[in-house]
Amino acid sequence: MQRKITYIGVGILFIFALAFSAYKLMNARDYQLFGNITSHIETHEKVIALTFDDGPTHQTDAILSLLDNYNVKATFFLIGKDIEANPEEAKKIAAAGHQIGNHTYSHKRMVLKGPSFIKNEIEKTDVLIANLGYSKVPVIRPPYGKKLIGLPYYLKKHHRETITWNLEPDTYYTEAKDKVAYVKENVQPGSILLMHPMYDATGNELQAIEDVLQALMDDGYTFVTIEELQKLQK
Repeated sequence: MQRKITYIGVGILFIFALAFSAYKLMNARDYQLFGNITSHIETHEKVIALTFDDGPTHQTDAILSLLDNYNVKATFFLIGKDIEANPEEAKKIAAAGHQIGNHTYSHKRMVLKGPSFIKNEIEKTDVLIANLGYSKVPVIRPPYGKKLIGLPYYLKKHHRETITWNLEPDTYYTEAKDKVAYVKENVQPGSILLMHPMYDATGNELQAIEDVLQALMDDGYTFVTIEELQKLQK
């Protein structure tokens, strides 16, 4: 009986350890089982990639206007169903010369999903992006940054990589001033900054973006797209 209880205890510990490892792997910003993943690059140049997740939405014009005022190109990770809902806004992003990324069609977590689901989520959105007149192969960012086995395997098979981030002020703060302070404290050359202005109706996120642009430019940083950032990889 004692031996049986011991075996059960070991089994439970093993299950917990396996679940914890899977959780850490799913959320890791700079590691996955298959293929390449980029959360930042190693460089001595003071460059940073500004990236936006989600959309396009009715906020697109305001975002593009702000970026144009600062002469900055960003990378927009767009959702397929949002492109379908707001095709003109999506076309404006492409026409303005920004980089466009694939943020899946439905924005569902790409974890514990079958190969056909993953294939459809990526390839359906690829087609929608191509229909905007965007001729490059879109970079890919999984919703919430979550991936486990299926998505990394698909991307490796198709010679594409996962793009994550190493700066995420929206995760920790709501006030613009706090987001700016966080970015200034944690930025490093080659960082990838994630922000979410598409669904913000308060103007707080746009203010945070503008203040980040000004603060980092004052500190000598140049804003680049993911494509431009990767060309600087050592």
